[in-house]
Amino acid sequence: MAKAAVGQICSSNSMAHNLEQCVKLVGRAASAGAKVLFLPEASDYIATSTSESFSLARPLSSSPFVLGLQSAAAKHSIAVHVGIHVPVSVAPTSPSPSPSNPVVPTVPISPPSSSPNPPSPTTPQTKLYNRTIYIQPNGTLLPSGSYDKLHLFDYGALRESASVQAGSRFTAPFESPVGRLGSLVCFDLRFPEAAVHLTRCPPARNPQTPSPSLPAQILLYPSAFTVPTGSAHWALLLRARAVETQSWVIASAQVGRHNACSPRVSYGRSMVVDPWGRVVLELKGVVRQNQSNSTGDGKAVDEKGMKEQEEQWEAEDGAVGELGIVDIDLDEWARVREKMPLVRRTDVYPQV
Repeated sequence: MAKAAVGQICSSNSMAHNLEQCVKLVGRAASAGAKVLFLPEASDYIATSTSESFSLARPLSSSPFVLGLQSAAAKHSIAVHVGIHVPVSVAPTSPSPSPSNPVVPTVPISPPSSSPNPPSPTTPQTKLYNRTIYIQPNGTLLPSGSYDKLHLFDYGALRESASVQAGSRFTAPFESPVGRLGSLVCFDLRFPEAAVHLTRCPPARNPQTPSPSLPAQILLYPSAFTVPTGSAHWALLLRARAVETQSWVIASAQVGRHNACSPRVSYGRSMVVDPWGRVVLELKGVVRQNQSNSTGDGKAVDEKGMKEQEEQWEAEDGAVGELGIVDIDLDEWARVREKMPLVRRTDVYPQV
C-alpha cells in the first residue's frame, strides 16, 4: 500500500502565484509520506480571456511553472501529476470538423505568434493542448506520461474548442509508486468508453508479438468542473467510472473564483473513489453567498443561468490549498476484479 496526495488549488492568471500554491502542496505531500501528488487541470493558469491564455502558454522546456514544479519534485523526492497548457500550431482541414470537438492535424509546435494580423484559412494557427504531465521523483518528465485531453468542453459560456486543440490518442497506462495510471481530464469523465479502454485487461496474444499495455489500476481526472455541472454530476460520474471499470479513481479539482470580478468559479470537492465505488476522500468545495438566489441544484441551465449560478459561489474556508492523503490498496483492486469478473460480450457488441 502506498500513500497518494490530492492537492486542490484555485488557479488565476498569475502563473507565479499558481506555482507558489503547488510548490507548497509538494512539500506538504512529501512530509505526509505521499509518493505521488495529484494536482488539477490547468494548474499553471486560468486566464480571463482567450487572448490572455495564448499569451501565458509556454512550451514545456521553457515554462516557468513546469520548471519550478520539476525543481520542487526533485527537492522533495516526490512524483507530481499536473495539468497545464502547451501551445501548438495547427493546420485547418477541409471539410471542417465538428465545432463542438474539433480534431485537426498538427504541425510542429511553435510559440504563439505575436503578429497582429489574423491567420488566413490556409496557414497554421496557434492553439493550446490541455495536457497532463508526470514529473518523476528526480524532477524529470516521464516522456510516456503526457496526455492531451480528447473531449473538449463547450457548454454555457465556456467554449474550450475556441482555443484548445483536442488530443488525438490515448496515453498508455504507465507505472507510478502508487500503481498504473490511466490519464484522462475533466470532460473526458462523461465518456465511459475512454475509462473502459484504459482499464480493460488486454486479450491473450501470441508470445512472439509485443505485449500490449497492462490495464490502468488508477484512473485520473484532474478537473475544473463548473458549479452547475459539478453539483449535478461530479460525484455521480466519478463513482460510476470506478464501479464500471473496477478501478481506483483520483480526481483533483480546481476550487473557487479564478480571477477577481470573474464569473468563472470551479466546484472543487476533489475526490478519491475505490474500485467498489466507495468515496474514501472528499475535499471541500464552494458555498453559495446569496441564499435568496437560485441554488445550483443541478438542473440543466442555459448560458445565462450558468453565469448567474456561478456568480453566487465562493470557495469554502480552507478549500483552496487543501491537501488530502489516501492509501491506495492495489490488493483491493485485484480482489474486486477477482470476486466479480466482468466478462464483456464482445461477440455481440464491439470491444472498446
